[in-house]
Amino acid sequence: MAYYGKCIETVMKHLDRFQPKKDSPEQFLEAVANSLQTLSPQKQAFIMEILSGCLEYRKLLTIVVDAFYVRDGRLCPRADYSLFEVICYLATFQLEELGFQLFCDVVRSQPVHKVCKFLGFLFSPLNLGSWIKDEWSLVYETSHVKENWIDPLMRWQPEVQELIDQLQGELTSQPSPPKSKAKVTEPKEFSLTTPRPRAIPVPELVPKVAKTRPVPRSTYQPPKEQRLLEMTKRYNRWKAEELLLRANIEELRCAMPRSRGEPPLQGSEKKPRPPLPPRILKTQKLTFYTPNDNAPVKLNTAAILREGALYQRQVENELQRVDRLVGGAGDFSEFLEWQRRMQAKDRVAQLAAGEVRRLRGKLSHEEAALARQQVAQEKRRMAELKKEETAELMQRCAERRLQEEKSMKELVEQVIETQKNVKVAQTELRKGRRRIAQEVTEENRELLQRSTEAAKEEQKRRCDLVSQLRALEFRPTRRGKLVDLTQIPGHGLEGEMSVVELRERLALLKETRRRQEEERRDQIIQGKRAKSQELRDTLEQVVLCRAAMGRSAALRWEEKKARWAAAGAPSQDERVLELQRRIQEKAAERRARAASGHVPAPRAMRPKQRAQLEAQRRLELERSRERWLRAQQPGCGPARRLGAA
Repeated sequence: MAYYGKCIETVMKHLDRFQPKKDSPEQFLEAVANSLQTLSPQKQAFIMEILSGCLEYRKLLTIVVDAFYVRDGRLCPRADYSLFEVICYLATFQLEELGFQLFCDVVRSQPVHKVCKFLGFLFSPLNLGSWIKDEWSLVYETSHVKENWIDPLMRWQPEVQELIDQLQGELTSQPSPPKSKAKVTEPKEFSLTTPRPRAIPVPELVPKVAKTRPVPRSTYQPPKEQRLLEMTKRYNRWKAEELLLRANIEELRCAMPRSRGEPPLQGSEKKPRPPLPPRILKTQKLTFYTPNDNAPVKLNTAAILREGALYQRQVENELQRVDRLVGGAGDFSEFLEWQRRMQAKDRVAQLAAGEVRRLRGKLSHEEAALARQQVAQEKRRMAELKKEETAELMQRCAERRLQEEKSMKELVEQVIETQKNVKVAQTELRKGRRRIAQEVTEENRELLQRSTEAAKEEQKRRCDLVSQLRALEFRPTRRGKLVDLTQIPGHGLEGEMSVVELRERLALLKETRRRQEEERRDQIIQGKRAKSQELRDTLEQVVLCRAAMGRSAALRWEEKKARWAAAGAPSQDERVLELQRRIQEKAAERRARAASGHVPAPRAMRPKQRAQLEAQRRLELERSRERWLRAQQPGCGPARRLGAA
């Protein structure tokens, strides 16, 4: 056993030195054979046989040993990796050739507890029939793996199991080494110095904290700038209202609409007193404040010019209308009255349509509740069917599992009973592979010799080139050249000049361009100043028009709101009554189904929540009406915002 132990140690040492990424198996085996010349021929042949086989089937051995370290050998050291590879190779590929007795001697020459654990993992029927067979089939063909390796391992499994039990019994029957009678150490107490008692510390004086200043009142008050802005806003609003009221009182009488048959008022020949020019506070910055959150809104140049052009067009249209009235044109009071009646009728129709839409939504809500009840009943029925199908499938799965277990038992028995001898085929295959390895070694030697000769010739050629280059470097060369910058090249071209003349011309050209740029810059500055002055004038006109149109739009909105409030609630029509009747029928049907089918009815809404929802709906309806009326008023969007400010 010591003989086999030394051989296995030698194989393990060489396997640890082998690096697959750097070393070639043929060259590595040749180097190992040269190092083993001092051993006997029989020992040398045994070591080379095991080493070449481990290198040849390295992929298969790595699969098994890695899985062993992951599953059963987590506590085994990595230094025994080569030992497990050798044991796996002998058990898988050399067990029938060596014989079971010789295999037992090799196993006994190694650490017993490690070898027992690995052999138990390797010869497990569950591992051999499942993942080992599948992993090896990825490298070689499945039929070859099953016939040549898996079946022999399954055949030797009972005898190997007896060997494992025997080794474990010997391991447990070994007496434990006797304990040496040593003198027990007796602990002794330390001789420590007794500490002195601590002195009572002198109490420290509590420092007097300076009195803090109270929080200033301005922290809880709005800033002064915001108050000034509010006062300025109220003053501007008051001045705008005063100017608008004065303009409405003192407007031209020819601009007042009248019917065609009505005689002109007395005293119309008197010249009306012109209105006083309104005083508007000029703003230095192009900034306005919105009425909701006092956030500044800055207008750019395009917005100011666009709004100024809009108000200019409105003023021109108003002047044209006044000219037509002075010329004797009639007014549109009858048409406006008819238009007001038609708009009132349209509003009533729209309110009725809104009520119809609301009732239709309520009807769809009732229909959805009925549909939910039907879906709940259908789901309960489908759940019962699903439970029955699940129970039937579980029963079928249990029967199928019993059949699979029975077939697996039969398969294991067939594998154990099957016996084949593949020793002759393995010997021929091994001889063929050795012959191929020798041929490849000879070819590699020849190629290496050729490459060495080619490298020597290339090195000689490079040395010659380097010597030639160095000789060229030492040749004297003329490096400097005299240049006259005032001399003309004399190539015969038109406009030839010297470098000095070219520099003077470039300096003159640069000075001319600089003067042109300064003139252009002055023109741009003058244009910007003129444009800025025009923009200030337009802004003053925009502010004036906004104030006037905002107040007039607010008055028109108050009049329309009063007319709408006097119109009252929309009248009920046949569609509304029909929808209410259908809603009551659907609600009654839903309650009947909920009572009969044990379906949980939707939770009733509390009176407080119902009142909140109704108030929210009314508020949304009023907002939609306001938006519609606001859309019907032409050209009052920006004016309303300014009037509200």
